[in-house]
Amino acid sequence: MADHFPQPVQQQLYSLNLGPQHPSTHGVLRVLLTLDGEYILKADPVIGYGHRGHEKMGENRTYLQFMPNSSRMDYLSGLLYNHGFCLAVEKLAGIEPPERAKYIRVICAELNRISSHLLWFGTFLMDLGAFTPFLYCFDDRENILDILDRVTGSRLTYSYCRFGGVARDVDEVFIDQTRAFIRRLRSRWPDYHNLVTKNVIFIHRVRGVGIIDKDLARRFGVTGPNLRAAGVPFDMRKVEPYEVYDRFNFEIPTGTRGDALDRYRVRLEEMEQSCRIIEQALEQLPDGAYRQERVRLKLTPPRGDVYFAFESARGQTAYYLVSDGSPYPYRVHVRVPSFGNLHCLTEVLQETLVADAIAILGSIDIVVPEIDR
Repeated sequence: MADHFPQPVQQQLYSLNLGPQHPSTHGVLRVLLTLDGEYILKADPVIGYGHRGHEKMGENRTYLQFMPNSSRMDYLSGLLYNHGFCLAVEKLAGIEPPERAKYIRVICAELNRISSHLLWFGTFLMDLGAFTPFLYCFDDRENILDILDRVTGSRLTYSYCRFGGVARDVDEVFIDQTRAFIRRLRSRWPDYHNLVTKNVIFIHRVRGVGIIDKDLARRFGVTGPNLRAAGVPFDMRKVEPYEVYDRFNFEIPTGTRGDALDRYRVRLEEMEQSCRIIEQALEQLPDGAYRQERVRLKLTPPRGDVYFAFESARGQTAYYLVSDGSPYPYRVHVRVPSFGNLHCLTEVLQETLVADAIAILGSIDIVVPEIDR
């Protein structure tokens, strides 16, 4: 008779490799999952598959020679990294760029921020199984790439900024194209909201999923839209304004719950705020030189060090430079936002479903090459 009674269920755990070559990992990333059925008990991000030694390369090149490396860390917001590196070196060497150059830098940087957010938007929805938003986003993003290509000569990894200014001035065609793009993007908001924001399937996939609260963000050093989605209005452009950001009127979008839906909404609203910054910068754009001509190509900053933080598309980024008085930096270190943003997943992914892990990972907006720099 004992054979007729059901046997006790035995728990059997197993491991699953998510990546390193998987379309939803947003780079060469491996996440080792320990599963109980479809539920994640432990998540261990494994990095280092694409390490290229950028910081060590910085010690073996002059300040100008290292310039192209800056945009190859976070290649989706490469112009922002290029901009930040120039500002760090200028602070170290005591260089003051002309007013016109400051405005041009900000305009191009905010266009690059929108470009990065649009790519994230499209790929995030692609991870969730929606193909149409991807086509919409890349259609809009191509307009930005055309504008930046005309003035910088690049469409992805930019080396446009120079110590004391920019490589090339902007003209009326650039200004007209930029204003036309802003009008176009604003006409798209109803399409994006009707297609995605109000979509019941999308809402159920991301609402209440992958919550990053203030305490978790503080412990892991989470910054950028992921921190602002938790309700913390921390943005380097407001907290420690650089260039001419203190001359513009713009807001810092925040969320309330810190879930994947809040992270989506914050980035969508950030694109509109970038449009506001660009509009004001175009209105205030002064005449004059776009570059300080007396800056030497082979800089020799005085002995000392500098730490300069700025806001990239993924959060607080910083360059730490040490000068020994030679044309070559003694030390180059970069504080990248994706490292802390990624490793908070060790706690966020616990007790979630594997299907939700894909949505959470996509909502974080990680660029692995800036971690494996």
